Amino acid sequence: MSGGLTAAAAPLLASATGEPSTSGVALLTALAVFVFGFAIARLVATGTGRAFRRARSAQAGLVADRLVFAVLGTVTTMVALHQAGVDASVLVGTAGIATVAIGFASQTSASNVISGVFLLAEQPFRVGDAIRVEGIAGEVVSIDLLSVKLRTFDNLLVRIPNETLLKSQITNVSHFPIRRLDVRLNVPYGAAVAPLREALFALASENPLCLDEPTPMVFVDAFEESSVAVQFSVWAARENFLEMKSSVLEEIQRRVYGDGFTAPYPVRVIVDAASVGLAPKRPADPGESTEPAAR
Repeated sequence: MSGGLTAAAAPLLASATGEPSTSGVALLTALAVFVFGFAIARLVATGTGRAFRRARSAQAGLVADRLVFAVLGTVTTMVALHQAGVDASVLVGTAGIATVAIGFASQTSASNVISGVFLLAEQPFRVGDAIRVEGIAGEVVSIDLLSVKLRTFDNLLVRIPNETLLKSQITNVSHFPIRRLDVRLNVPYGAAVAPLREALFALASENPLCLDEPTPMVFVDAFEESSVAVQFSVWAARENFLEMKSSVLEEIQRRVYGDGFTAPYPVRVIVDAASVGLAPKRPADPGESTEPAAR
């Protein structure tokens, strides 16, 4: 009986004498571990991500940063809870049950996570690449656990779920160092193609943004309804592509069509069927007799 009273009065005596209680010290220790542990985790994760960016790529640095911070943050939380006197095994069991329940309730999120793993393994694009998917074009700014975020060329943020990306056709327009511009021109059937070919080759050779290798191409692509389709293909460095495209199209407008080449227009000829004897016969009236009249 006396032992129980003594144990119950111990915290009161400690507070009366100015000595901190055991539970208070444990909470302060847990708080210190939590704060300093997360600060160290942030520093280690940032350093690891920076190292991976230098050694591999920006995408690898982003993944390493988040993975290291998640692992160290989890360890810090467990140590802080242990210092506070919380049984970590109970929390682990509770977290396992909660994870199962959340997994059944969020199958879409789980699908996005799995799709994100496949995207990271395949690497069809990296952070900083310009891609086009489902009519949306932009620069990849982040590859997250559930989605990929793009900054469009008109400075809008677009979030695309990883599952959508995995199922869609992705065009990476900045994967290779050079790109090709294809321009389709139409020539009337009565005009020669050779002068147009010479003008286009001269245009490509005089434009400093057009590459000499691979060589430009000019060829007849198809015979269309009212014209001959000619394709002009020229290459440029990836970073100069838009500037080259604008300058080439401007030069075609000024030099090619300004030198006497005319763009053909579709021609439709309307013929009066009756004037050429092709008028359809009038169907006979049901009440009208088809037999010749008796004489």
